[in-house]
Amino acid sequence: MPYPNTNAQRPAQQGYGQRPQAPDINTADIRLGSDISDLLYADIAEDKAKFLAETSRDANKGTQLRRFYDELNLWNEKVNSVSGQDERQARYKEFAALIKMLNAKVAYARGRKHVDKNFEKLLRHVVGQIKDPATLVQAKLFMEAFMGFYKAYNPK
Repeated sequence: MPYPNTNAQRPAQQGYGQRPQAPDINTADIRLGSDISDLLYADIAEDKAKFLAETSRDANKGTQLRRFYDELNLWNEKVNSVSGQDERQARYKEFAALIKMLNAKVAYARGRKHVDKNFEKLLRHVVGQIKDPATLVQAKLFMEAFMGFYKAYNPK
């Protein structure tokens, strides 16, 4: 039955005890590579951290989020700690599959309810853009900035 004075249909009723669905995070503005935004590590990282802190405060365990950042940092160190671009590129190729395995790990964490769909989407988007040692550094720096802002908006 339409609402009075509108053509809109009545929205579906929520079941007893069901929470409303959290909105989906928009990751379109997170771009790594040569067209990186000068706001990536500031406004964009802050926006994503604030969104997750406000919409999924209880769903994302801070220790889990930190674990993903720590692992990304570890891979960055393994790849970029050597001198010479050719050597870094060779290291990246050696570890690329293990870096991309972060996607499986975040899916597992979501299945265990340690992170929510929005953090999974965020991390998978970032990891999906890692193509070489330079974008690995950018991904690590984005997640570092994100974690700093997330802690500020979700201090528990």
